[in-house]
Amino acid sequence: MWETIVSAYNSFVAVMKAFKATDVLDILVVSFIIYNLIKIVRETRAEQLVKGILILLVAFFISGIFRLKMLNALFTSFFQFSVLAVLIVFQPELRSALEHIGRSKIAKYWNNLSGGSHAEEENVKQIKRAIHCVSDAANNFQKSKTGALIIFERQTRLGDIINTGTVIDAEPSVSMIGNIFFNKAPLHDGAMIVRDGKLYAAGCILPLTANNSLVSSELGTRHRAAIGISENSDAVAVVVSEETGNISIAINGVLTRDYTRETLDGTLEELVVPPKAEKPEGASGNSAPRKGRKNEKNKK
Repeated sequence: MWETIVSAYNSFVAVMKAFKATDVLDILVVSFIIYNLIKIVRETRAEQLVKGILILLVAFFISGIFRLKMLNALFTSFFQFSVLAVLIVFQPELRSALEHIGRSKIAKYWNNLSGGSHAEEENVKQIKRAIHCVSDAANNFQKSKTGALIIFERQTRLGDIINTGTVIDAEPSVSMIGNIFFNKAPLHDGAMIVRDGKLYAAGCILPLTANNSLVSSELGTRHRAAIGISENSDAVAVVVSEETGNISIAINGVLTRDYTRETLDGTLEELVVPPKAEKPEGASGNSAPRKGRKNEKNKK
């Protein structure tokens, strides 16, 4: 017993003597990566998949201990292709993680250094013009109880979503938005995409939220689609309910409800206008909506 303690102590001392500053950095980076991986898989479908993989690993070690040769050989063959299997099974989560990295502050700084169009003053004016038109149109829809779904594209490009609809690439105007969502118009059932301050596409099909079990039954397909696109990208979705006329905003999987024309306009400017051009002293363009009276995480 004493020899074991002494041996462990000597091993610890040897490790500490060889310890360098780069090892501390290495540990911190790995800890940061593990922490963020845990954040990604928590409260998502990935959490159940991770539990399933852990159960298989436990079964694999048990088969080795009890020398269950056939079962052990089966698990060995399975884990030989585990890297490929993980890439396939966790594809949505990996894509979401990479998009999150692409929307990080470092990526924004790099984009500004490269002279991205979002930092141009003229583009900011165009985006504000589109926001005012959408706010005015949403106010009209609220009064007439006309259903509408309008998506503001931000850093994540929505080319695959745009391909499901019709490209219109039009200057923003209240009358154009009203014509698109007129209940007998051919494009009124889909979503409209606003890109760089232009009404870029209409009649687009969006992915529904993956958390349907947490969404109240009183919310229709438009609201579920708005939550879904906000879960899969950094887009800002504006929804007008056909039943109640309520105006809502979905961002990062969170639905905020009960907007007026004024609060919608202010919140969209806060969320969509490039932060550096609008608020040069370190303001963030990814803040959550603050103007609505009801906030909810995939429910209500």
